[in-house]
Amino acid sequence: MKKILFGVSAATLALLYGLLVLILLIVFDLIGVDLIVSLIVSAIFLLLQFLISPFLTDLTQRWFYKTKFGAEVPEYLREFIEEVCREHKMKYPKLGYIDDGAPNAFTYGHTKNDARIVLTRGIFELLTEDEVKAVVAHELGHAVHYDMLLMTVAELVPMVLYGIARGLLEGAKSSTGGDSDDNKAAAAEAGVAAIAYVLYIVAQYIVLWFSRTREYFADEFAVDATGEPEALSRALIQIGFGLSTHADMKAKKEKKSGMGMSASATNAMGIFDTKASKSLVVSCFVNGEIDKTHIKNAMKWELWNTWAKWYELNSTHPLISKRLQAIDRLAPQYGKAPFVEFDLVQPESYFDDFLREIGISIAPVIAFLGAAATGALFYFNERMELLWIPAALLILSAVLSLLKYRFTHPTKAYHEATVAGLIAEPKVSGIRSIPCELQGTIIGRGDPGCIFNEDFVLQDETGIIFLDYNQPLFILNKIFAIFKAKQNLDRNAVIRGWYRRSPVPYVELYTMEVGGKKKKIFTYGVGKVLRWLYLLIAVAALAAVFVLL
Repeated sequence: MKKILFGVSAATLALLYGLLVLILLIVFDLIGVDLIVSLIVSAIFLLLQFLISPFLTDLTQRWFYKTKFGAEVPEYLREFIEEVCREHKMKYPKLGYIDDGAPNAFTYGHTKNDARIVLTRGIFELLTEDEVKAVVAHELGHAVHYDMLLMTVAELVPMVLYGIARGLLEGAKSSTGGDSDDNKAAAAEAGVAAIAYVLYIVAQYIVLWFSRTREYFADEFAVDATGEPEALSRALIQIGFGLSTHADMKAKKEKKSGMGMSASATNAMGIFDTKASKSLVVSCFVNGEIDKTHIKNAMKWELWNTWAKWYELNSTHPLISKRLQAIDRLAPQYGKAPFVEFDLVQPESYFDDFLREIGISIAPVIAFLGAAATGALFYFNERMELLWIPAALLILSAVLSLLKYRFTHPTKAYHEATVAGLIAEPKVSGIRSIPCELQGTIIGRGDPGCIFNEDFVLQDETGIIFLDYNQPLFILNKIFAIFKAKQNLDRNAVIRGWYRRSPVPYVELYTMEVGGKKKKIFTYGVGKVLRWLYLLIAVAALAAVFVLL
């Protein structure tokens, strides 16, 4: 594994820095050293930021997440960490604990000898000892592989390319309007700026791919450290998918609550993407045996829906289903059978739904751009008699916007549902939703422990799911998060909203009833009013055109 990891890392960094050197040579030949000097200064600033970032993150964790560092861990976990550290000649990591029921784990730092690993209460409540060790081994793998350092080195390339593109574009603008030589120089700078920006986008996707690749290696490290590929698979299923692999979750939670710890460069170093940290745990234990059908149902969306591939392309982490399949390929090396073999047959193509949803999403924008373009064209060419065309396109844009909103927020009925039932649905996305009603207990914040996070995690009889609380004004969300969100924790709730995946499952809240008090989220209503107002303005614009003509 070490040789493969080194080869992949070396090849990726060589490609990234090859692109960077190429554009730097062009820039140096075009405008000399001025821009190069500023980029070197930016690189030095990034280096300083890297050096101090773990200490700043420590402060952030303490102040805003109430993270407790230096807390005691269960003996089984301490002995396991010590064993891994001895084997890989690394210092014992600085451990942090967040008192939140939502499961999460991540690491940060400079190298393997100053790594920090942060775990939430939910990790200990939801996972067995073997699964906890597998999760911690994954984080130790990032530290042993120097992923924190290498990701910073990789991320430097797109940052510099973006700086080059922006600097050249600004230089081209300032040079335009002079003599012919100045205009030629400006055109050349603009051309190189365009190339640099394209390379910036390419580099960004290379860095994301690099991050996803290192997740696979961290998983392999965890399997090798524990010798139990199934333990890591079960942990990923519970944290990333939310499918519980244990029979009595309530009794287990009560038992584990007394065994836990006592009193962004991190995004790519977590057990899964923090942007996708909308955790859930769904019961799939039937008659004392694991029901693999529930796991396969959860995998359908990732392996069949086209949106999943798009989301993964833009994510620091691979899809959970692909990680499970990669772990299962390792199982025979440890004398183990694959944990779950996905053998379901896809009943239909979901690509047409993907195209339809994209069309629904962008149609209002296209109509609006058409209105703006034709309006400018006719106005500046003094074709006032044709101004009814952009006004009509504006009405079309407003109508399409209303139809899109109706599609994204169907309100005919909020069906009573369970988390287990929702997660098995493959025909859902960030655009296509399912109106639903869930009953359960709010067990934590959406961003575990963060005092500024207004979102929640709800647990019903089948599992837990992320709740997206979003009022129309940002400041209202933060006021709620700081002063009122805590009052809802560990309380029974009935919620209504729209179930979505982008890429993980979550519910966009419409109403939330806690302790007999019902709270309404006004974003849906405000959005609807604004779209009707848009239509009225468009109709008024068309009427004004006919009056003026």
